[in-house]
Order: sequence, then structure tokens, then C-alpha cells
Amino acid sequence: MGAPDIFKLFKIRGGVHPDDCKTLSADKPIVDLPMPQVLHIPLQQHIGAAAEPLVNRGDLVKKGQLLARSQGAISAPVHAPTSGRIMGVGGYPANHPSGLLVRTITLKPDDHNEWIDSLEPSSDPFLLTPEEISQKVTKAGIVGMGGATFPSAVKLKLRTRYDLHTLVINGAECEPYLTCDDLLMQEESSDVLDGVRLMAHALGVDKIIIAIENNKPLAQQAMARAANSFDTVQVVGLPTRYPMGSEKHLVQTLTGKETPARGLTADIGIVVHNVATALAVHNALRYGYPLIARVMTVSGGAIKEPLNVRVPLGTPLTNLIEFCGGFKEEPEKLISGGPMMGQPLASTRVPVVKGSNGLLALTAEEIKSQQEMPCIRCASCVQACPCGLIPLEMATNIRTGSLDASVNLGLLDCIACGSCSYVCPSHIPLVQYFNYAKGELASRQRSQHKQGETKRLAEARSERMEAIKKAKRAKMLQRKKEMAEKKKLEAQKKQDSEKKESEKSGVDA
Repeated sequence: MGAPDIFKLFKIRGGVHPDDCKTLSADKPIVDLPMPQVLHIPLQQHIGAAAEPLVNRGDLVKKGQLLARSQGAISAPVHAPTSGRIMGVGGYPANHPSGLLVRTITLKPDDHNEWIDSLEPSSDPFLLTPEEISQKVTKAGIVGMGGATFPSAVKLKLRTRYDLHTLVINGAECEPYLTCDDLLMQEESSDVLDGVRLMAHALGVDKIIIAIENNKPLAQQAMARAANSFDTVQVVGLPTRYPMGSEKHLVQTLTGKETPARGLTADIGIVVHNVATALAVHNALRYGYPLIARVMTVSGGAIKEPLNVRVPLGTPLTNLIEFCGGFKEEPEKLISGGPMMGQPLASTRVPVVKGSNGLLALTAEEIKSQQEMPCIRCASCVQACPCGLIPLEMATNIRTGSLDASVNLGLLDCIACGSCSYVCPSHIPLVQYFNYAKGELASRQRSQHKQGETKRLAEARSERMEAIKKAKRAKMLQRKKEMAEKKKLEAQKKQDSEKKESEKSGVDA
């Protein structure tokens, strides 16, 4: 199956065409990173509750062993990327712009790379029920590896709540510089497709679309060859435009259907998963492997040798940089992920996590940072916004503190793709305003929730105290009543006794 003519797809609004800079690493085969001397494995590598550690300092562990169990439905377990000794469980800088300390397991590899004995491979996972597949994916700690890091098993259970008909595999990889998904599809197309079909089996759908941007012809060809004998699978070529990898816009491009505001693509019967996630599902179901490594792109003008590297989770970024020859020059900016939606990093000490798809070391020439100037109201940001929002008005309201007004203009529908900032001739960091506003709104909601919870608890306490007082009053009244009845009974007994004595005296006389 070849990729169809792009004009048969549905057109969507907005988007931009940045220089993709993919030639730096697009022809570099995937290579394995040597095991580092130490791994720092965060317990929070996913959306939801952090995993709860099961190991302590000094424990010996094997590759694939469960280090921390999931906490609740929206969580994911963490496993050992290799065998070794636990050096400690404590705070370590996060792979996040804040660099704040997060709870982390530090593991010193022993160079034996010895697997646990309890792997659960399946010779034919298609004989498993959807529930069993979801359980194995949960147990493997698989999350969305396109950057969202939502626990994958949760999405595989959507069949119980929605009327699903299509699985879309996101191979767009629209962020500049990143090529790891491209190389995965080229080199491991059969395994990726196997994972895709297993996910479709779990979801109970009979239609699969593998969507790949047209700047990845080798990946399109490889996946088309792998899918050639499966009538339910279609490989589709996408126009090369950012942010084509946004799942809602990807679905709209493929189907013409728009996902409801703040809704899920499952609302229109479609589930979207990433290419790397499909490979992780294949490894989990076929071999019993948990998610302990991933492929990521190391690139940028400051890197001596850009590469696509398979990296154990928990690897310090310093090791990656050294493996790629180090820096040609001091980078102006370090980014985890792509340049449009990635997060700036303050240090190379931070570790690789499940959502790490790229490490970019960008030069001043690549960043071309310029001074922010006043908005000239050219509306370039409006034309570029793929969500049909009015970024300039939203930013104006945010600057004046009118967050509710920005919400009314669609702030919560913003996908933070950065297209508006990219095209702004005044170099206004619009997406930074939106991210700030979303964070402030979330903080206010947490504060309101806390206040509401405090009020609820205070009211509940008042009700309990009042109930206790009522119970005490009722008990006191009951005791008084019982005492009155007792006194009355004693008086009656005394009266009866005196009467009997009087009658006896009369008889004796």
C-alpha cells in the first residue's frame, strides 16, 4: 500500500512550515548507548500519581524487576533498566524547566545485565482477551511515548466506554530536528505493525490508519511493505506541516471530523497512539519486556555528531552528549523534546524519562532570539493557530490579569504548539503567556479546591460537634428521665411498704 495523494485528505486551518532540520540525523541508524555508570530513575515519568517505591538502599535488583508500583488508575509502574544495586531513594533534579527535586531511585549497574526470571512472554498474544492485554500493558509500565506520557492501558480500555471503530497510529513526527520515530518505522516496521495490530485487537476495532508525513518516504515505504498483507491497515501520507502530530488535528485531517472542545478523539470513535508506544506494546506482549529503554534523537547545531540512540531510562543527559561527541560549541539553549513544544533544561544532569523523544543543543544562530516588541495587530498568529483561536487578544487579556476573559476566548483549547510565537513579527512569546495562564488557572483551581475542601471539612466538623452535643443532651435527658423514674419507683415502693406496715399494725391491734 502506498501513501495516497495528499489532496484526498481534509484540509485544516492554520499551522506553519518551519525548517525541519531533520537532515542532521535522518540518515543515522539507531545505535545503542552503552550502559552508564549510574541511573537516576524518577518515580514520576507519566501523567497521574507517582509510583510508590518497593526497594531500599542496598537492595540488589535484576533487569526488568519492578522498582515502584503504580498508585491508582492513572499511574504507571517503574522497572529496573538493568541489574545492579540500589544506591538510594531520594530527591534528584527533574527533567523539567524547574529542575526541582523529585523522588528518584538511583541504581548502580553491575555490568551483568541479568534479566529477572519472571518474564511472561506470549507466543500468540492475539489469543489474549482485551482485558488481559490491558493488564499486561499496565504491568509493563507503558505510557504514551510521543510526549504526552498518559498511561497507555487507560486508552486501551476506552472500548468499554465508547463506540470505537478506528485506531490511528501517529507517525507524523512533525517537530523539527526529531527523527527517532522515522528510524523506528524504517528499521523495526514489522515489530511496530505487530504492536499496532495488538492494540487494535485490544480496542476491538477493525480499521487501522498509520499516518506519516511525506518528508519521511523511507518510513512510509517500510510501513507499507509491513502492512501489505493486512487489509485492515492503511498507510497514509500526510502533508508536511506543523503541528500535524497533534492528535485532534491529525484525526481531522484524516477523517474531516472535529473532536469536541476539551473532549477526546474517542468521542468520535477514534483512538490515537504513537509509533514508539506500539513498539513498546509489541515488546511487552511478545517477550514480557517492561518499558525500560526508548529511542530518542540527539541533535542541534551544538552537537558534534547528531544521532538516534536507544537509551536506558534514567540515563543522565551528560552521557548522551558525550556519546554523540560532546559539544562543538557551548549551546545557547538545551531542550528536552522538539524546539516548538519541548521544555528548556537548566542542566545536563537530569535523566532520560519515558517521554523523552529528543535532546537538542541549539546554537545562538539557530535560536535567533530577538527583543520582544509591541504587537502590531497583523493577525499572523490568528492565521497560524490550528485551533482557530485569537492569540493576540488572549495574550492581551493575560497581560492585564483578565484570565477569565482569555478562557472565554478559548485558552483551554490551546494545544501550546507554539505556531503563534513562531510567526509573530514582534517576537512576542505568546505560547509562554498561555502556558503561564494555564498554570495560574490550575493553581487557582487547586486553591479553590483546597478552600472548598477546608470549608467542607469545617462544616462536617461543626455537624459532628453539633451531633455530639445533641447526643449528649439526649443522653442527659434520658438519664434525668431514668433517675426521675427511679425516684418515682422508689417513692412508690416506700409508700407501698409504709402502707403494708400500717395494715399489719392494724391487724395486730
